Amino acid sequence: MNGVQAYASAAPQPNFDALVRQHADLVKRIAYHLAGRLPPQVEVDDLVQSGMIGLLEAAQHFMAGRGASFETYAGIRIRGAMLDALRKLDWAPRSVHRKARAAAAAMRDVEARTGREASDADVAAQLGVPLQQYHGILQDALGCQLLRLNDADDGEDSTLDRLPHDGPDPQGEALEDARRQAVTTAIKALPERERLVLSLYYEQELNLKEIGAVLKVTESRACQLHGQALVRLKALLTEWRG
Repeated sequence: MNGVQAYASAAPQPNFDALVRQHADLVKRIAYHLAGRLPPQVEVDDLVQSGMIGLLEAAQHFMAGRGASFETYAGIRIRGAMLDALRKLDWAPRSVHRKARAAAAAMRDVEARTGREASDADVAAQLGVPLQQYHGILQDALGCQLLRLNDADDGEDSTLDRLPHDGPDPQGEALEDARRQAVTTAIKALPERERLVLSLYYEQELNLKEIGAVLKVTESRACQLHGQALVRLKALLTEWRG
């Protein structure tokens, strides 16, 4: 059941209309914030449309008294709806996903062989490409990657997409809990600077220029560190692919 069907089939909350009207600007703010991280071919209006479905679902299902404000709850649902739409769109060429997978595999090989964290230069050498070209791969991976745990060659759904959404499912919930734990463990295993970049970007919602200022590096280097962190996570979470 999609967001519109869910809205139409369930009884609205007493303050449903007011919640939607009051938080319509939140959808736009999140859409423009997300659009700043994506290639220009991703239209803000498309993000807004998907986000409005998330807002409708949030207004429909929000239950006060559970410790979170409606804005916090709605923000999660709105972002989730936008990311779901982007995953289904999957605008990135297959070559981008293929190169990101190759970089992750190269990183795993280097670290297995050396017993230490692979540097940019290490991975570039393992791939047999110039460092500048590897940095281009990282930038492309960052642009397309809303970290999918399964990048299948034929455009198959991700691990998250395959989890059931309707009704209780203990097996699906257990898989989701295990996946979350795996991601948490993988993030803790990242080098400190890469872990900091992810925290600043996803938790503090700083842009790459602001992250560069915090780390005292260029915006381009902040982008590379972010892309490297995503590739390293892909390498650490390889068992979740397939």
